[in-house]
Amino acid sequence: MKYDLIPNSLFIKNRKKFMAQMKPKSIAVFNSNDVYPIGADSTLAFEQHRDIFYLSGADQEETRLLLFPDAMDKKHREILFVTETNDHIAVWEGEKLTKEKATEVSGIETVYWLSDFDKIFFDLMTEADTIYFNTNEHYRQAVVTETREDRFIKKCKADFPAHQWAKSNPILQEIRGIKEPEELDIMQTACNITEKGFRRLLGFVKPGVWEYEIEAELMHEFLRNKSKGFAYTPIIASGNNANVLHYVVNNQQCKDGDLLLMDVAAEYANYSSDLSRTIPVNGKFTARQKAVYEAVLRVKNDATKMLVPGTIWAEYHKEVGKMMTSELLGLGLLDKADVQNENKDWPAYKKYFMHGTSHHIGLNTHDYGLLKTPMKANMVFTVEPGIYIPKEGFGIRLEDDVVIQEKGEPFNLMGNIPIEVEEIESLMNQ
Repeated sequence: MKYDLIPNSLFIKNRKKFMAQMKPKSIAVFNSNDVYPIGADSTLAFEQHRDIFYLSGADQEETRLLLFPDAMDKKHREILFVTETNDHIAVWEGEKLTKEKATEVSGIETVYWLSDFDKIFFDLMTEADTIYFNTNEHYRQAVVTETREDRFIKKCKADFPAHQWAKSNPILQEIRGIKEPEELDIMQTACNITEKGFRRLLGFVKPGVWEYEIEAELMHEFLRNKSKGFAYTPIIASGNNANVLHYVVNNQQCKDGDLLLMDVAAEYANYSSDLSRTIPVNGKFTARQKAVYEAVLRVKNDATKMLVPGTIWAEYHKEVGKMMTSELLGLGLLDKADVQNENKDWPAYKKYFMHGTSHHIGLNTHDYGLLKTPMKANMVFTVEPGIYIPKEGFGIRLEDDVVIQEKGEPFNLMGNIPIEVEEIESLMNQ
């Protein structure tokens, strides 16, 4: 890992929160992700399953975490299983977690080799009534491959048919949505790295550069600041490309007079940041571009103020829709008849602003977190309104990451990243 060691106090707290909600005489198991093959002897770069990372800090393949608060032997109430390393692995792949290092990272005293899992797990299951399965129930999930968790669940159901089953996901949705101070510090670091990348671009972008060159500049800045790179596939969309919401080919040349919409951000220590900015390729907004830009910025600023404890996510989006409708009327993109005759299931403003305004962010870009209950302090949300006008050849989206406060307005983790028209133009024309 490139990142600095995270204090294991974070993972100790996270496990305590999870175990406090487990049923009596129950076991929970969490598996690392697979290493995915792409052909021949090649694989994708390993990405740790965010749940096992959240609970242990173990950032290595072939890892399992077992939690059993009611285990008769106290040393078996928290167990981390890691792959046994050897000299051959050390030569070919580098250092892996030793038992001692695994304890240092996770705060878990009992560490076994993964080869011992089946024997120890069978013994502990004789003491347990319930097994928690870690299913993926995120509202955006679209998993089409069988995961290591899926295989584990199948085997458990076959091997232990008399046990009761429970779901870890509802607990994780609740506790992962509210960030600890250590998590907020890590996310601030990710946002700070993103800021460095964006400021680098303001001096680089000009007519004639290619979208992939901008991507390369960002990757350079992210890597040199201990990030693995992008927190998600970067969107670098010039001109009409900005009207494709998930434009990721990034293969067009930026032209004089175009706007450049970038939805790009760094990760740090597996935590995401999520930034959108729109800038003029030639360093100067036209009057029309500026008018639309400032409309989006007003919606973003007003929407941010609404992210306070007690807000309901669905109702919040309805209010943001009203704000956007007002701005679109002012820009002449909608008229009163459009609003009066709108389909309530797809309001008139959706023609120009068709996506949501906010989502949880943390270990995942679209993070776990409750959405049907009132918002709470220390939840972190994006705020990302946009206006997309294919007929005029541009789209604008602005996005920051904000922390809900117990009292007062949210804290903007990206508050130092330029967003005002005058500052962006000034920096691009230095």
